[in-house]
Amino acid sequence: MLVLYADGAICPSFYLFMKLWRCLPISKQEPQINEEIRDKELRVIGPDGAQLGIMSAADAQHIADQKNLDLVKIAPQATPPVCKIMDYGKFRFEQNKREKEARKNQHTVEVKEIKLSLNIDTHDFNTKLKNALKFFAHGDKVKVSIRFRGREMGHSEFGYETMKKFAEACSEVANIERPAKLEGRQMLMFLAPKPVKPTKQ
Repeated sequence: MLVLYADGAICPSFYLFMKLWRCLPISKQEPQINEEIRDKELRVIGPDGAQLGIMSAADAQHIADQKNLDLVKIAPQATPPVCKIMDYGKFRFEQNKREKEARKNQHTVEVKEIKLSLNIDTHDFNTKLKNALKFFAHGDKVKVSIRFRGREMGHSEFGYETMKKFAEACSEVANIERPAKLEGRQMLMFLAPKPVKPTKQ
């Protein structure tokens, strides 16, 4: 917003705002293209990657127009700024496509919980183990917990034994990220999947 004094003079804070605005990183803005580029001199790169040399913005725009392409400022901080002649619409389409593909292949690591008990039977233990192995295969971490009830608090050593047994059963595919620790009436242990080794070609 332009701020004017009663005599028509421009408020000094407006100049300060404009100066700060020009200091914003170019990476957070869309690059300047075609007529938006007002620099006196530009270092120009052709559509095939060849260096076309240093020239005026008008000459660079003329070359881009002849090839029915766009002039895009790709390195505004350079002296002189670097521009490339390209099909900007196609470039943006392919860039968005790559970003979308990267997001699709990106896996968000989740923390799944497995609840054990001091008196867990073999069948239940194996079922919990099977679930944990599925989580590790999917790349997720696992929080293993045991809740102590009543007099069970006096036998925390059995909790540590159960946690140790569970960690050993997972040792081929998971590492202990945080050892078993008693926190109030609950014992917690965190396991993380081992890094997948790249297969040799």
